[in-house]
Amino acid sequence: MIREAGIKDADPISGMISVLSEKFITCDFSDEGRERLLASMTPAAITKYIQNGDRYHVAENDDGIMGVVSIRKNSHLYHLFVAETHQRRGLAKALWEKAMTEALHRGNPGEFTVNSSQYALPVYERLGFVAQSRPITKHGVTYTPMRREAAHHF
Repeated sequence: MIREAGIKDADPISGMISVLSEKFITCDFSDEGRERLLASMTPAAITKYIQNGDRYHVAENDDGIMGVVSIRKNSHLYHLFVAETHQRRGLAKALWEKAMTEALHRGNPGEFTVNSSQYALPVYERLGFVAQSRPITKHGVTYTPMRREAAHHF
């Protein structure tokens, strides 16, 4: 089941995305980059994002949260994470489609952006995103800016 997340979900969201980030994303970062990224994923940070209008959705089952997606300013895909045990089952696509559909209904004209980790590039490419440049490293965090038109079909 995919549902809108609230502040009460900040702790489990933070726990899941922090673990996945340490395992798959921060391995090539500097210490500064690792600390910066993980600081942006604390329960307090997630709470602040929700309070500031970022829309979060979670996929959950009886065991808890299996995946999360968030959209910032109705156009920037900020978080898209799926628990390791549920990867490669279409859950990232389902979460993205939920977030994209809601953003379009809220007035997004059809353009979305994401700053992809190197690990997630193939996932975002499958979702229709296209790299806009080579990877960029800023404050020790490496990412590839990507863009997607909503008219793209899966």
